[in-house]
Amino acid sequence: MSASGFSDLREKLKSMTPHRDNYKNRVTDKDNGYKNRKVKVTDGGSSNGNGRKRKHRDSSEDEVEPVESREQEARRVQSGIVQVEVFSKEDCDVIEGKINEVVANGEAGLYREHTVDRAPLRNKYFFGEGYTYGAQLEKRGPGQERLYPKGEVDDIPTWVHDLVITKLVASGVVPEGFVNSAVINDYQPGGCIVSHVDPLHIFARPIVSVSFFSDSALCFGCRFQFKPIRVSEPVLELPVRRGSVTVLSGYAADDITHCIRPQDIKERRAVIILRKTRPDAPRVDQSPSPNPSPPERHAPLKAKRSHRRADPDAAHRPRVLEMDKEENRHSSSSSRLHRRSNSSENYWRRSQDGDVSRKVKMRRH
Repeated sequence: MSASGFSDLREKLKSMTPHRDNYKNRVTDKDNGYKNRKVKVTDGGSSNGNGRKRKHRDSSEDEVEPVESREQEARRVQSGIVQVEVFSKEDCDVIEGKINEVVANGEAGLYREHTVDRAPLRNKYFFGEGYTYGAQLEKRGPGQERLYPKGEVDDIPTWVHDLVITKLVASGVVPEGFVNSAVINDYQPGGCIVSHVDPLHIFARPIVSVSFFSDSALCFGCRFQFKPIRVSEPVLELPVRRGSVTVLSGYAADDITHCIRPQDIKERRAVIILRKTRPDAPRVDQSPSPNPSPPERHAPLKAKRSHRRADPDAAHRPRVLEMDKEENRHSSSSSRLHRRSNSSENYWRRSQDGDVSRKVKMRRH
């Protein structure tokens, strides 16, 4: 036996290339009477000690765990939701009339700049406190939202206190003095709001919402894709009826996103969201300069051009001018050769009536 421990070089080569034997074990062995066998393997599966690939798990085993965890998550979401009926049909009629007044005031431009936020098929009206979100953020991502400085949005309307908040306090939904932020979301059919969590660093819990005009659904754990818009199946779909109050806290408010899907807004729907801002919530930076100067007086704004009376022929003028330019470009090349010889004759020509003192300016066409 050699120093390496092998008496035969073939044994050494065999020990250095064990994959060859593994390969042979997978091929049909006619001498021993074995039949061909096919083994289903998972992608990237590893070989066991005998050269056979690990079998793929039964499909039922793959599905059991996700289904169970999804059901468990749905139960956790449900544990953080309370729904109560506080507002009657008559109450809804009165409040919906007030919401229509808010929309009319917004259309008339009676609110401050940051009170109204318009989006396709959905308008938001901030009262008491407003905050930056979505495309308004300089840096995207959770935790970047900021409250506007005090006074940047309108105060909560008196009717919201009298008709909505007072009844919620009397029903024990929120304590007295809890609400300092009210948002009205007005959805048109097909409107939506993408999956989100109400900013934890901005708002205390619970989050209270009251639905009006029509029934809809609040969905949890969806993922949105766009162009075209698509929404994945929710972990939990919660029906929200007209006049119903939905209170979110715990897992439902903090640990999973919620959204309104386009398919759930079949008719106009409005929701009043009532929240309390945290005392340490960050605001949009308005730090004073070291050498403050007196406030600059702004000149009154002029009316926008779109408000002026439109000229019915104005839309056609740019096209006519472009046609003239195109014609001039084509004619310039052909007339360039004759300019030197004919310029004086074409530009100045005596009149045919014999008046030598009269000169006529000729235009090229």
